Amino acid sequence: MANSAIPKKTVLIIGAGPAGLTAAHELIRNGRFQVIVCEASGDIGGISRTANYKGNRMDIGGHRFFSKSDWVMNWWRDILPVQPVGAEKVAEEKRILVRNRLSRIYYLRRFFDYPVSLSGKTIRNLGLVRMARIGASYWYAMAFPRMPERSLEDFLVNRFGNELYRTFFKDYTEKVWGVPCCEISAEWGAQRIKGLSVIKALKHALRKSMSRASDNQRETNTSLIEHFLYPKLGPGQLWEEVADRIRKSGGDIRLNTRVTGIHRDGPAVSNVSVQSTSDSETTRIRADYVVSTMPVKDLIAGMTPEPPANVCEVASLLPYRDFITVGLLLRSMKANPQSASVLANHCLPDNWIYIQESDVKLGRIQVFNNWSPYMVADPGKIWLGLEYFCQEGDDLWRKDAPSMTELAVAELEKIGLIDRADVLDSHVIKVPKTYPAYFGAYSRFDEIRQYTDGIPNLFLIGRNGMHRYNNQDHSMLTAKLAAEAISTESSGKDAIWAVNVDDDYHEE
Repeated sequence: MANSAIPKKTVLIIGAGPAGLTAAHELIRNGRFQVIVCEASGDIGGISRTANYKGNRMDIGGHRFFSKSDWVMNWWRDILPVQPVGAEKVAEEKRILVRNRLSRIYYLRRFFDYPVSLSGKTIRNLGLVRMARIGASYWYAMAFPRMPERSLEDFLVNRFGNELYRTFFKDYTEKVWGVPCCEISAEWGAQRIKGLSVIKALKHALRKSMSRASDNQRETNTSLIEHFLYPKLGPGQLWEEVADRIRKSGGDIRLNTRVTGIHRDGPAVSNVSVQSTSDSETTRIRADYVVSTMPVKDLIAGMTPEPPANVCEVASLLPYRDFITVGLLLRSMKANPQSASVLANHCLPDNWIYIQESDVKLGRIQVFNNWSPYMVADPGKIWLGLEYFCQEGDDLWRKDAPSMTELAVAELEKIGLIDRADVLDSHVIKVPKTYPAYFGAYSRFDEIRQYTDGIPNLFLIGRNGMHRYNNQDHSMLTAKLAAEAISTESSGKDAIWAVNVDDDYHEE
């Protein structure tokens, strides 16, 4: 038990997403710290929040609650107990569900398994000639790999062959990042898809018939898991519960409070400037420790004294991709002979559908009904999330809500998934700096890390905080390690940066 006579040290945490709230939760439980969380928006959960539009809930980006970390899985289940499979009618709202996973690729106006499987349907969809080319290019890549692997294209061709890469990876990946795969660092592939290969996919298919529903699938590559946990009311429900626990334990969570300056006194941060987004009033908060999940570009720009010129240069040029979700409420989707166990109103059974078609800008579709039936106000309707990847300020980003909705409806109709007459309502959400990108100035990111690691009481965690495409659970693990370092008065950061470097699973 902490000695009440000893003044608590102040930890200021920037951002109320999974990483920031996990750090706050762990430090509050320690009992020796005063914790202040500053969140620029008015929402809890960052990109893991749940938006609510007329009772229809939107998961911004889609979040499967799955991890190979027992600590993370137990942490989630402590916040929201798991609802037993088969007990879907339990009235208790504060539950986490076990959900079936189905993701598919839509290409050539046909559905393909995701990951791509060597099934009869795949062969029929692609045709024997294309399958022969895929097989030949795969074995050629195995015999003559590209070395060294400098780009994401090299990485993907080495694992899947040039033909399969061009069929199922190239167009979608370039939609996401807005640049050719040959300009993206191979590090992205090493982090996100290093565990998947053609051989692993085939082995998984052989084991699939022996698996059963469970929330513990430690030996399964993440793209291949069959089940996952999911809060009844979307991911934001869990993070709102975490925030409530932090507040009840004495933590201070300040929404609509933007961090505008990080001030050093000697080698360490001494205080932080924050600005209310409601009245623009600026104040300073003294801090013994600062934990940052804000974009690295903004963190470095707000530091005084100003960091070295090379650090400022790299930070100012760090690339990001931005994100637009168009929620569409439908009476029905179009009947499709390849839909696979279609639900009511021709609702597709997928969680995600990856749109590989090159004649539309649409990147991915979420079917919110299948994440959780409680995400939809009227269970007789279909609630979709259409995901577009863009650059802040480009043509897509500048579209207003009616124009963005018109584009989404037109593209879904064009690829044969809906009739325009079945659209009932829509809602558009734009999220800046959703994806830290692995090209351009990122190649010099070590210059930023060397500088920030030298500030003993500053800890960078989470996706934007580390400019790393972390999953939710990886962000939580970086927060856990930062909290442990603060609790033990350690300034070492290597363990934090090692999260998701040598791990063996991925999301996409």
